[in-house]
Amino acid sequence: MSNRYAIVDIETTGGKATRDKITEIAIVLFDGTEIIDRWETLINPECYIPYGITQLTGITQEMVEDAPKFYEVAKTIVEKTENAIFVAHNVRFDYSFIREEFRRLGYTFTRKQLCTVRLTKKSFPGLRSYGLDNLIRHFNIQVTQRHRAMGDVLATIEVLKNVLAKELGETQVKELVNLGIKESLLPHNISLERLHELPEECGVYYFHDEAGQLAYVGKSKNIKKRVAEHFSKITEKAKKLQRVVYDISFEITGSELVALLYESHEIKAHRPYINRAQRNRYFPFVLHTYFDDEGYRCFGIAKPTAAERKKLNIIAEYPKLSNAKSHLNRAVRNFELCGKLCNIENSPNGKVCFQYHLKQCQGACGGLESPEAYNERTDLALQYLKNIFERDFVVIDEGRHKSEKAVVLVEKGEYVGFGYVDVENGITDPYQLKEVVSNSFESNPEVKRIIRRFVYEKKSVQVKYLKKQ
Repeated sequence: MSNRYAIVDIETTGGKATRDKITEIAIVLFDGTEIIDRWETLINPECYIPYGITQLTGITQEMVEDAPKFYEVAKTIVEKTENAIFVAHNVRFDYSFIREEFRRLGYTFTRKQLCTVRLTKKSFPGLRSYGLDNLIRHFNIQVTQRHRAMGDVLATIEVLKNVLAKELGETQVKELVNLGIKESLLPHNISLERLHELPEECGVYYFHDEAGQLAYVGKSKNIKKRVAEHFSKITEKAKKLQRVVYDISFEITGSELVALLYESHEIKAHRPYINRAQRNRYFPFVLHTYFDDEGYRCFGIAKPTAAERKKLNIIAEYPKLSNAKSHLNRAVRNFELCGKLCNIENSPNGKVCFQYHLKQCQGACGGLESPEAYNERTDLALQYLKNIFERDFVVIDEGRHKSEKAVVLVEKGEYVGFGYVDVENGITDPYQLKEVVSNSFESNPEVKRIIRRFVYEKKSVQVKYLKKQ
């Protein structure tokens, strides 16, 4: 196998690509046998270098003061890594920092990748550790400047040489570079090169058949990785995709919430013939709540008529009875509710429910727990189960690039749509943010459940209410 490897190492001001900056980079071009080019430079990060980082790397503020800024060496990095496999020890770290620096410049940096941590785990199983220090000791590699970019690159090359020297080394390299895909499993019109061209961004992707018909819609935080997974499996669904897919398209959303909402909309609007989930447009089954004569809050599932709906305190809607039962059963388990009071068990009057004997119910059904104590848990369960929004709000999430944010609007209890706002505009008022929502979509219980999960479970999104209760 003939490959051109760009072995890369960087030093940084910290461990988070979206916050920290690069202070040094080294790239060595390697053909599998010998070094064919090498380049290194300090980089002015345009920010403070923490003392602990200086202690580790030896790179001081004074050393980078007159060094080039990233944009001044960006072209060189593109040229050095072009048509080469991007190799690094823990490639996710180095690649994410370089990709983030390019993103700040408005450029999408995409390369085939090879991680020597994963590679050595496959080639040399059973080692105590696969950190670079331990591999240096294991392979008796001579290193002159550990924790400096060029020193670590040269050590990584020696690690790669040890793998390539093994009988199956080249095969293991190929498997990792090709994302675990056997070319024989790819659709006939989709090449590995086409997959490597896909973005490693969050968004929605589309599989089209030879006639141009939409076969499948999906979403992922990393489109390339998710699409590759489809073609590396041997499930019945994967086999069907491998037979019919002729082309791939995508839409970058940046926000995972927007990707989920847009995926749901696209599936319902276009009804791709391989998708099964989220195709439902009707939600005839409802979950409702009421208080019995003793004051206990109860839950029930029904399939009411339009007239009956008006009389029920509906908290959620479902396309199938099984969906409603599954959701309610999870609440019963999570909050130790009574199966009898939730209408999922028909015990005789005066008898405790089966969950009580399993110590999963505290005896409300037999009067062994007061309505006040029981209802404290049903109040929590209600928040978990209900799919009703009582306030208008916008959700702010990551945008498609560094200088924008995604905005999702909920108004009058319904999902309205999403849009994007330029961060530089400095808009923070929720009523102004509401105005950037230009894409209007149909609301339904499914998308409201998606939004609710993000609002209450995701710490990364920000919620701004439009008005008080």
